[in-house]
Amino acid sequence: MKYLTWLIGAVAAILIAVYVTAFTGFGNSIIKSVIEDKIKEQTKLDSKLKVFSLSINDFQIVLQLNKNNTIKVEGTYSIFSKSFDVKYSVNLQELKTLQPLTSMQLQDSFFTDGTVKGNDKLFTVLGKSDVAKSKTDYKVVMTDLNPSSIMAKVDTADLQSLLHILNQKLYASADVNLNVNFKNITPHKLDGDILLITKNGKLNSRVMKKDFNITIPATAFAMNLDAKLKGDNVDYTYILNSNLAKITSGGKIVPELLKVDAKYALHVKELAVLKPITSADIRGKLNLNGTVHGNKAKMVIKGKSDLASSNTTFSATLHDFAPKSVEADIKGLKLQKLLYMVKQPHFADALFNMNVKITNADPKNLSGIVKSQITKGVVDSKYVTKAYKFKSRIPRTTFSAVTYTTLNKNLIDTKLNFVSNLANFDIKGARFNTKDASLKSDYKVKVHNLDRLYFATQRHLKGALSANGELKKAKDLNFTLLSNVAGGKLDAKLHNDDFVANLNALQTLDILDMLIYPKVFKSSIDGKLVYNLADAKGDFKGLLSNGTFMRNQVLDLTKQYAHIDLYKQHFKGDVNAKINKEKIIASLDLKSNTSSIQTKNTRVDSKANTIDSKIDINANGNPLSVTLKGNINRPKIGVDAKKIIKKEATKAIKKEIQKRIGKDVGNLLKGLF
Repeated sequence: MKYLTWLIGAVAAILIAVYVTAFTGFGNSIIKSVIEDKIKEQTKLDSKLKVFSLSINDFQIVLQLNKNNTIKVEGTYSIFSKSFDVKYSVNLQELKTLQPLTSMQLQDSFFTDGTVKGNDKLFTVLGKSDVAKSKTDYKVVMTDLNPSSIMAKVDTADLQSLLHILNQKLYASADVNLNVNFKNITPHKLDGDILLITKNGKLNSRVMKKDFNITIPATAFAMNLDAKLKGDNVDYTYILNSNLAKITSGGKIVPELLKVDAKYALHVKELAVLKPITSADIRGKLNLNGTVHGNKAKMVIKGKSDLASSNTTFSATLHDFAPKSVEADIKGLKLQKLLYMVKQPHFADALFNMNVKITNADPKNLSGIVKSQITKGVVDSKYVTKAYKFKSRIPRTTFSAVTYTTLNKNLIDTKLNFVSNLANFDIKGARFNTKDASLKSDYKVKVHNLDRLYFATQRHLKGALSANGELKKAKDLNFTLLSNVAGGKLDAKLHNDDFVANLNALQTLDILDMLIYPKVFKSSIDGKLVYNLADAKGDFKGLLSNGTFMRNQVLDLTKQYAHIDLYKQHFKGDVNAKINKEKIIASLDLKSNTSSIQTKNTRVDSKANTIDSKIDINANGNPLSVTLKGNINRPKIGVDAKKIIKKEATKAIKKEIQKRIGKDVGNLLKGLF
């Protein structure tokens, strides 16, 4: 009996201690301090329990998270039945000060109050709020501390206020209404619907211009989402309508299985307005519609579009949401509209067709074929001339092209045939390696009429030109060029900026004819040109052989003064030139069996088409100097015949004196001349 008394006394003491600690003012003051410290630790705020009162059947708590942000809770409860009837009030007048608690910057204020009634097995939360200037009512039923039913009605929430609360730019204004009615949200037993309606929407053109540099007209919009949940399925319809774009979608989704069977449509009057969503800097209109069918393991997206006035269809297969294969067919796309959409200048008009079959879209194992065709191409001569600062306008240029590309892992192989009235360009095999960004390609080019390239060369040329070679670009650029030109062969190589060209048996008459220079000399020329593209400087050394002169004023004068016909003689010799951009300094040393023609420091300006030269001619011992100055096609010619005249005069005097006096006098006259 003694021990029983002690046991009962101990239990009673414990109960009294618990009661005193938990349900009396003295005990509350002790618990209050402990709880307050714990709240400060968890919220990282200077929180205070302004009121903490807990009795055996009721309680009252007022928690000040910080200045102007307060939570109040009060009510009754039963320890034995585990039931409660609680009122709560959340009054957050300065959300921006709660960032340590919310982990994101919020603005403005938030208020909600309501009641919580029931027991630990089943209770109901009823409340209301003015979030975003709305009239919001909600009801949540909790079963075994898990939500089993949710109903909420948000009436006329202000979108701008909501954006401001979330610390977002005020891109739009609208009235938002939301009805949520979930009778059951138990997994696999869903039963409810969601209705979201947005009315009186307007885009803020000023903010869009400032943040995205997009100029849009006054834009009104409305949105409607109607979703019905039953079991595991979600049936939905969605409509976003505005004077700039309309987006519709509808179908069935099974969220747990990630299964989708839906249709979609997008009709955009101005793509620029979607930049905040897509981050794509494009403009213009677009119509797109199609279907989405499948699940996470395999999903197929199909669609068709009028992209840039084309008839485009596509199909993409995704495995685990990663692209597996892609097929697309583009017909009749207008190049000028595509350039406009991607904000590129109007380089040309053309029709573009493309067929894409990517059997493996994995970048590491890429595989597929891409075919393309350009027809009815016309270059915008006015724009291109201005954009590239050509001094003369590009002639009307038409073009077409066909490409065939195969994709094999990191290798892209392409064939190209480009045809225009300026030049034809063919590539039988171009290989681009995406791993090291290297390129290797053959090429063949044919210029039909060199004079049509005057806008680029700034000099008139005559005839046609064909060339072929190879291009390699990795760490260094290497380029080769082979051409049968001017009756001979040209073999050239480019290494980065260093250009070397070897001339073999080129005919000077053909070269002069191509350059539209006077045909003064017929010869075969071998030579080597070394030129740096970056510095625009170089040297040329050549050898002329079996040369004969065509009719020209210089040799006519030589014949007149020296009485020698150089047209009948054959010359050979060296020609050298130093090139500094458009300035050329040349030298020439030609010799025949009896005569020579030499010039040093002849200055030619290929841009101004001028010449300044002095030519020394020795015609069978008869010296003559000729100067050429001015336009290279019509130079001013000067003749210095003093030496010939002196020689001819001496001979004449000698002859006349010998007739009259005798032969011995001839020796006497040598000293005079």
